[in-house]
Amino acid sequence: MSSAPSSLPDALRAVLLDPAEASAVEVHGRTKAAVLVALYVDAGDLYAVFTRRRHDLRRHAGEISFPGGRRDPEDESLLDTALREAEEEIGLPPDAVRILGALTPTPTVATNYGVYPFVGLIEPGYAWTPSAWEVDEVLELRLRDLRAARARRRLLHRGIPFRSDVYDISEQAVIWGATARIVGDLLGRIDPVLDGARR
Repeated sequence: MSSAPSSLPDALRAVLLDPAEASAVEVHGRTKAAVLVALYVDAGDLYAVFTRRRHDLRRHAGEISFPGGRRDPEDESLLDTALREAEEEIGLPPDAVRILGALTPTPTVATNYGVYPFVGLIEPGYAWTPSAWEVDEVLELRLRDLRAARARRRLLHRGIPFRSDVYDISEQAVIWGATARIVGDLLGRIDPVLDGARR
């Protein structure tokens, strides 16, 4: 990965979980799923790739999330699930991703999924091909901006009020739920890397 400083992958690996060990963690959720947290470096800043899901989907409609989905029987591992789903949803081929580690698995409350996040490094400037069936748009968000956008908010979901950490990207773009927990875990682990990325 010529665009990233050679020390960056090692710095990220040092703060992430081992993918095999993370895959073995038991997490509450009837259905196992995996997501890919694809990162890239541009002008010394780290960015993460998200999708905004279509508004007419049965589950998590209109939400901002990482590319991912439920594990299929043919997937050899949860990491394979994350890579397959990223290719299906945004056209990112598995061989374009350098897996660096994993984050803490997290459950979804409403849909009863156990979500396993894997972190990979990609080259900047990728031409996305969003799935017409699942994705409204691909979002590339700078991690420094995400860190600054963290807030605690009262939300209403299916008529039930609750308070949660969120990331207010704009009036139309709020990251919440399992994705917000994954983002919080990511930022908590890589804060020192973020601070040193520009040096």
